[in-house]
Amino acid sequence: MIRTLYNWTISMARSRHALWGLALVSFVESSVFPVPPDVLMIPMIIAQPSRAFVIAAVATLASVLGGLLGYYIGWGLFESVGRPVLEFYGKGVYFEEFAQRYNEWGAWVVLMAGVTPFPYKVITIMSGATGLSLPVFVIASILARGLRFFIVAALLWRFGAPIRDFIERRLALMFTLFVALLIGGFVAVRYL
Repeated sequence: MIRTLYNWTISMARSRHALWGLALVSFVESSVFPVPPDVLMIPMIIAQPSRAFVIAAVATLASVLGGLLGYYIGWGLFESVGRPVLEFYGKGVYFEEFAQRYNEWGAWVVLMAGVTPFPYKVITIMSGATGLSLPVFVIASILARGLRFFIVAALLWRFGAPIRDFIERRLALMFTLFVALLIGGFVAVRYL
């Protein structure tokens, strides 16, 4: 079953609609969706390493645009949409304390969240809700998301064939690690 899913993902990564799918996932992940765009981006680059940097650029652009939607949710729809999203990630109770100090360190927080597995959507919503300067938010988002996606693209472009061989030989292990990291990320976000 895992092999079939992997083969399907690789074949979809080669489809002519793959970039649009990546753009959509990158966009919604930045404001509400829990699955990171890496789930699509990595197989796309493995399937077509020559397009690695185009794929990273699409993920970056769509993620920053989705971040602007998250910012708007925090700014204009915090009570109806933003607070429920933050509560889903277990961060709603910390909002008042966090908001008091956020703008002092906001650019660094956006950079940190944009590069790490921390849910970027939490920071996009918090940035809007606390009124972080929009230009600061946009610049920090471009730097952070670009850094994250272009580093992954560069590594896969450079070392793609050995990585693909490693993944294909240890597919069950890779799937188990991915699921464990995904669940661990949700647990960490909920309790940290």
